[in-house]
Amino acid sequence: MRDDDAAGQTGAAYPIRAVDRVCDLLDALQRQPATGVSLAALAETVSLPKSSALRYLSALEARNYVERDLSDGTYRLGLAFRPQRFDYLAALREAVLPHLVKLRDRFEETMNFAALDGTEVVHVEVVESARRVRLAASRGERACVHSTASGKVMAAQIPESRLLSILEQAGMPAFTADTITTVDGFLAEVKITAERGYGLDDCENQPDGRCVAVPIDGVAVPAALSLSAPASRFASEDAQRIAHLLRKQMGPLVAAVRDVPH
Repeated sequence: MRDDDAAGQTGAAYPIRAVDRVCDLLDALQRQPATGVSLAALAETVSLPKSSALRYLSALEARNYVERDLSDGTYRLGLAFRPQRFDYLAALREAVLPHLVKLRDRFEETMNFAALDGTEVVHVEVVESARRVRLAASRGERACVHSTASGKVMAAQIPESRLLSILEQAGMPAFTADTITTVDGFLAEVKITAERGYGLDDCENQPDGRCVAVPIDGVAVPAALSLSAPASRFASEDAQRIAHLLRKQMGPLVAAVRDVPH
């Protein structure tokens, strides 16, 4: 029976077969050079149809067990298998902190540096606004991809197959009346995000909060810099202007993260 057909079966045999296929792929990647291996070569190595191999790889990629090079489409073991993963995030936190403080002082609003960790957005570092009324997550806090400005930016940085796997595994719960809760709606929003170069959470994660995010290059995982504020101080029509200012001010931060070894 073909592997695709087995996916529709119930009972004990299929879960074992699925685990075997995943292990075969990971073993094959471990034997490959760090430069990566193509989908076709991986599928041939483990005797799987390319479509089945892609499905497994997309699920593994969504959890950082596998990463795909966007420049040539090759695969290699992901950050989750690297012993220095948490050391890397800690080093990123240390590198971005002084720059986030300066940006917080410049904009007088909460600044966030976030990265994609598996199926979630993790706030690597947060510097809160000094204002009495402010919008802020906590360092280490996790959020959904579909409801956050940073998540939208990260979604625009990854292949659609990986994004679909993330949405399937994490779900798309409604946190406010404005949260995008359909795959097609979110894919359309990601396209807009990629075209304009910034992501906007327009009261989608919290009823009275807005956030604008811009992508950060030079990081081993999809990452974003964002500014968040109460909606009463941050109108949605100000997002483009703020995103432009963030990009102009973020040069030192980008240089700092590029110097962090991974």
